[in-house]
Amino acid sequence: MPHLEFYEVDVPIHTNDWALHGVHVFTGKAASVTEALTRAHQVYDAATAARQAGREAPGQQDGGWGARGVRDGWELDWAAAKAGRWSNPNDWTRKKPYEL
Repeated sequence: MPHLEFYEVDVPIHTNDWALHGVHVFTGKAASVTEALTRAHQVYDAATAARQAGREAPGQQDGGWGARGVRDGWELDWAAAKAGRWSNPNDWTRKKPYEL
């Protein structure tokens, strides 16, 4: 079984009129960047399908992947998505930008 690590997938989002934009962030366990992108896309597709069918979005799936906050009118730019190992910003071992 491959070694799984937590990954973060950042997908640019915009509205139909491009007035609003941002990033939708997915996190979960994967063995590679490619798998992380695939899993993020899968949970987004499942959440979108559930929403369109009038059902509640599926909860957290295998590996901790899930999609919350899916909204009508937002378009995700999967071609511009970026993935990498997740780095906890609150981890005490991270170097701080300044010292007191």
